[in-house]
Amino acid sequence: MKARIQNIRSLSATIKHITLAPDAEDSFPAGAAGAFILLEIPGPGRVWKNAYSLVSGAGRRQYEIIVRRVAQSRGGSAWLHDHAEPGQLLEISGPANLFPIARAAQKHLLLSAGIGITPFLSYLPVLQRQNAAFELHHCCKLDEQEVFRPLLPKAPNITLHGSRNSLDLMTLLSAQKLNTHLYVCGPEAFMDVTIAAAKRIGWPDAKIHEESFGGATGGASFIVKLARSAMELHVAEDQTLLEALEDAGLAPPRMCRGGACGVCELPVLGGLPDHHDHYLSAAARAAGKSIMTCVSRAKTPELVLDF
Repeated sequence: MKARIQNIRSLSATIKHITLAPDAEDSFPAGAAGAFILLEIPGPGRVWKNAYSLVSGAGRRQYEIIVRRVAQSRGGSAWLHDHAEPGQLLEISGPANLFPIARAAQKHLLLSAGIGITPFLSYLPVLQRQNAAFELHHCCKLDEQEVFRPLLPKAPNITLHGSRNSLDLMTLLSAQKLNTHLYVCGPEAFMDVTIAAAKRIGWPDAKIHEESFGGATGGASFIVKLARSAMELHVAEDQTLLEALEDAGLAPPRMCRGGACGVCELPVLGGLPDHHDHYLSAAARAAGKSIMTCVSRAKTPELVLDF
């Protein structure tokens, strides 16, 4: 779809709130709480495709996203901060959802850090409207508390923490009843520690939900050989494996572009993958028989794929 940038509001030096409106249609497709969209972001000689959570619930007249400028940005977030202006047109996808609210939960425990608050901004109106039992604990730097505080309702079950260390994970997780579901979103280190703590005290996988904001970060260049396509491609340092396949005119499977959905998984016939996804199990990573092309790379100079 084509969407027009309707408004850009700076929340801080590194965080912007962007509102998108339909260009030709009267409305967008509805997106449930936790949904994300893909933005095609123009760059010099290339196009980035980045996923952003919708923070405006199921709005159809406009989509709202919040974008942090990433220090090691490959270009997407930097372009949105430096070059995006109201009135510009962007290509976007319809909403997809890998992080929905669990209907079976009788209580929802929401834990986030940094920009990981964004999917929960669409959760809160739904949970409040349903009179659902929930707690939100958000960790952020002290100088960003005034950025996030106005985005959150004032309620005793919503708490801002000045650092991750001030959140007593073990006590909080241990105090929850069996019918509680845990939702985690934020930087990779925060998510890893939180989920590991939950599993250590016996939380079942079915009650742990995560949304990864870990994207492709680049790395050493390598060669990918495609066994079925009889092609050999060069993957540049600032290019993902998925982008290299697409730039060659191929149509590999893909969806979230953040290593979370599993759609882009391809079989590996040779070489060692360098895994950066949040989908494969530890055993699957160790086996090295498949790769998530959107975020993972190669530890060896060449990688051979069954594609």
